[in-house]
Amino acid sequence: MPDARLCLEALSVLSGCNVEPTDGPSQLSPQDFVNIVALKEFYKQEGFKELEYPSLGTLSLQDQDDQDMYSAPPALTEGASTAGPEQSLRTTMKINPKDFFHPQYDYDFTNIKDGNTKFLRGNEPYVRPCGWTRVALQVLQRYDGGDGWLGTGRDAWPVSYHGQHMDGSLGIILTRGEGPGDEPSFLEAAAASLVTKETRGRGVYSTPDVRMAEKYCRKFKSKVDGKMYKVLLQNRINPERRKTCQREDTWLVYVPEGRNDVQTRAIVQESIRPYGLLLKLV
Repeated sequence: MPDARLCLEALSVLSGCNVEPTDGPSQLSPQDFVNIVALKEFYKQEGFKELEYPSLGTLSLQDQDDQDMYSAPPALTEGASTAGPEQSLRTTMKINPKDFFHPQYDYDFTNIKDGNTKFLRGNEPYVRPCGWTRVALQVLQRYDGGDGWLGTGRDAWPVSYHGQHMDGSLGIILTRGEGPGDEPSFLEAAAASLVTKETRGRGVYSTPDVRMAEKYCRKFKSKVDGKMYKVLLQNRINPERRKTCQREDTWLVYVPEGRNDVQTRAIVQESIRPYGLLLKLV
């Protein structure tokens, strides 16, 4: 596993919070973390300034990393008090690396090239994150129904990648005809009068292609080793919950209008499950 301090820096960059180590229980689970990352991006696209999240309170959506996206938070050491004025405005979350990460399942894809080799997850293509290092998250036996969603068989959920800046600009939902033999039809984005509530693409975006996600990822300069990194989340997505968008290799977890914060959070939690933090040297 890479240095735990580097991993916490990456979590800070993804969440826009100060992620600090603790010897006690983690304040959040990996599922809570992906909820926050996804919901912050969703509510920002909806025009909100704040997000309420249980156990953390009010989170600002004015991401400080938008001002200086290449700067990691201050040194992540227990009891550190070196935060500047910008970092001090962030919410702080406490993470215990021992119960948040799962080093047994880390995987270094840095020098792997798959070429034409095909991989499947949930009987769907799996584009492995070649060139990246995967830091595994502690998610086994955390969900009702067992761990089949994380497997390699037909019942497993497909893999998706979440890039920080993936939002509604990526396209609208693909609509299908009523009959079983009907071909898919696309709504033109310019035809605004034809875009209905069900096709506007309101929700959380991800992609099965790590190369596409990389275009929307965060970058940061680590205070641990002084190097530049890219960071992504690797997830599994519920195949019954996603919708396909007009843009190729884009999936949407749709959030209907009128859903409150609790209902929106439940939609994300039932749809996307994280299992890897991806790091790549720039």
